[in-house]
Amino acid sequence: MKTVQKYKICRRLGPGVFEKCQTAKFVASEGRHAKNMKNKKPKALSGYALQFVEKQKVRFMYNISEKQFSNYIKEAVATKGGIATEILFELLETRLDNVAYRLGLAHTRRLSRQMASHGHFVVNGKKTTVASLRVKVGDTISVREGSKKSPLFADMAKKMKEYTAPNWLTFNLETMTGTVVGKPKNIEGYLDLNTVLEFYSR
Repeated sequence: MKTVQKYKICRRLGPGVFEKCQTAKFVASEGRHAKNMKNKKPKALSGYALQFVEKQKVRFMYNISEKQFSNYIKEAVATKGGIATEILFELLETRLDNVAYRLGLAHTRRLSRQMASHGHFVVNGKKTTVASLRVKVGDTISVREGSKKSPLFADMAKKMKEYTAPNWLTFNLETMTGTVVGKPKNIEGYLDLNTVLEFYSR
């Protein structure tokens, strides 16, 4: 997806959707856009539109299709003994491609998905090419031995100095292995999953 197209999506859904929109370059672009639009008042969104925007924000952020997301929604709602929003967040966060991204092994989820699909990761010692593979507490995610010399993983020591993984994950730089030590929680509050569930309950 081209940068210009990503900027348009971020302008509509929020800068947290793509990593490319969390840069000084995007901020400068937004400043220029605001000057051009200063005499135009944005239209107020209806309740349905707000729900749709929130749904799209989550989809683009995790780089998943409408069908995949719809299946996650159905599973979260159907799971007994839990809160649907918390279950939905866990389903999204515990995808292999997202976990590899959260560990700092890739600088974007899209790259992480590509890396997973190309077999650069092993889960519990077994190679996989399924980016949507769900991991659980106790699972280990490692860089495949044959991939460690790839340019994709160059300068990992330097990269890790500037990155901190979330507290539900740990990472061993020497072995290039991450471990799931807890369940992810939506503490940042960036995603309004209640609104997303309302959209699908219509």
